[in-house]
Amino acid sequence: MFHTMNFAFTEEQEQLREFVRSFMDDKSSEASVRELMETDAGYDTAVWSQMAEQMGLQSLVIPEEYGGQGFTFVELGVVLEEMGRRLLCAPFLSGLLASLAVLHSGDDEAKKAHLPGIASGETIATLAFTEENGRWDEAGIEATADADGKITGTKSFVIDGSIASLLIVAARTDAGVSLYAVDAGSEGVTATALATMDQTRKQSKIEFSGAQGTLIGTDGAGWDTLSTVLDLAAVALAAEQVGGAQFVLEMAVQYAKDRVQFGRPIGSFQAIKHKCADMLLEVESAKSAAYYGLWCAAELNDELPSVASLAKAYCSEAYFHTTAENIQIHGGIGFTWEHPAHLYFKRAKSSELMFGDPAYHRELLAQRIGL
Repeated sequence: MFHTMNFAFTEEQEQLREFVRSFMDDKSSEASVRELMETDAGYDTAVWSQMAEQMGLQSLVIPEEYGGQGFTFVELGVVLEEMGRRLLCAPFLSGLLASLAVLHSGDDEAKKAHLPGIASGETIATLAFTEENGRWDEAGIEATADADGKITGTKSFVIDGSIASLLIVAARTDAGVSLYAVDAGSEGVTATALATMDQTRKQSKIEFSGAQGTLIGTDGAGWDTLSTVLDLAAVALAAEQVGGAQFVLEMAVQYAKDRVQFGRPIGSFQAIKHKCADMLLEVESAKSAAYYGLWCAAELNDELPSVASLAKAYCSEAYFHTTAENIQIHGGIGFTWEHPAHLYFKRAKSSELMFGDPAYHRELLAQRIGL
């Protein structure tokens, strides 16, 4: 079912990685992450502008005709991996979700209206999809829209929902699930920040009481669009998870070399050696899964649904496990909140649940490959 392939990044992709890594090292240090976590907005507007103007990151996978750079999902994966390494606090993933929903809706008017603003970084956009039932499937969408596009219902766990100016909302009509563009500042829209374990990624509850939406794509065709978007989102998040897991592995190995107990580095003890070796194996396997997913996403091929679920399930568990092991290797100091190990642990936990947890994706994978 799956192709065998030799996945190596091109020289240009590796240059992109170096470029983005040095930017993230500079702009998303542990100190700045801790500072931004405590703010309501959760991101630095100056860094966001630099990402758009100097780096063009927000426009990466948006086609050139809509003000983007027209790169593939592989380049996007490289960027997300580097963002994951540094726990970048910015409304990047949320904007990606919104732009993918518009892109895959087949609605040229909506693309012209919304993509240039997202590409330039001026529009903060997000996808309001999940509800308080926490489901990621079609049946979980209970918000409704009437014939005039007036939306009623509540969306929950909306990434960057409190700072977004553009909301792409999934709602049910007589024809099925449909997508709407809603101005976040319009009447009948109320956003409330949610208290989350992972403060590096803000989430909100958004209540719609007859808010005016503009239909995107065909009425009733929203789920077709969304199922593709959620597969692409799962792959994107898997790449980000891999970046975090790699960084945590490096943190653990460095500590094992530096920390001396009983007159020798703790990395020379068999138990610690085995932990590090197991983490390395998990991280490398997670990379393989994520990179294969990125390739399928770039090609938009038939394997994408299966590989997306496989990558999301595996990378979620690998990231969470490496962050837990990292805390163990650090011992006492690793258990203090002041240690960066916990920032990664919390991000790993929130990412594990986002877009569906590993159990959900394994079930989906089984259905998709006909088990």
